[in-house]
Amino acid sequence: MSQNATIINKFGTMTGWNSITTNLLGRDVEGINTLAYDDNVAKENVYGNGDMPIGRSRGNYEAKASITLYKEEVDAIHASLPKGKRLQDIAPFDMVVEYMREDGFITKDIIRNAEFTNVGVDVKQADGTIATQFTLIISHINWNVI
Repeated sequence: MSQNATIINKFGTMTGWNSITTNLLGRDVEGINTLAYDDNVAKENVYGNGDMPIGRSRGNYEAKASITLYKEEVDAIHASLPKGKRLQDIAPFDMVVEYMREDGFITKDIIRNAEFTNVGVDVKQADGTIATQFTLIISHINWNVI
């Protein structure tokens, strides 16, 4: 192999956590450390005569999402709400998640009609930060909208 050989990297610099921007309630969220979302459609084989499937059925669509926010981010969201209101009182909102590649190409997913279902704090001795995972109820996900 020549000393001047070029190493071909098919995908270039890979997309990672530092490539993601999450927009929640109209602003880019900085105090986030975990984001998870997925969807599925129940499918199963349908059997008739014999032992091989004769078709396939489809069930309901289901989408799930969760987000882990630092206490400071949660406090900022609470501060924007009227006194006495909880995260669960926020009207449904969309979350936009953008993935930017090193070449500037952006892909975008939209998590639709999200609502917080819980609020709480879980902190213990020696924790340097306080982060809480929030489960979101969502209607659906628009994948790769760009």
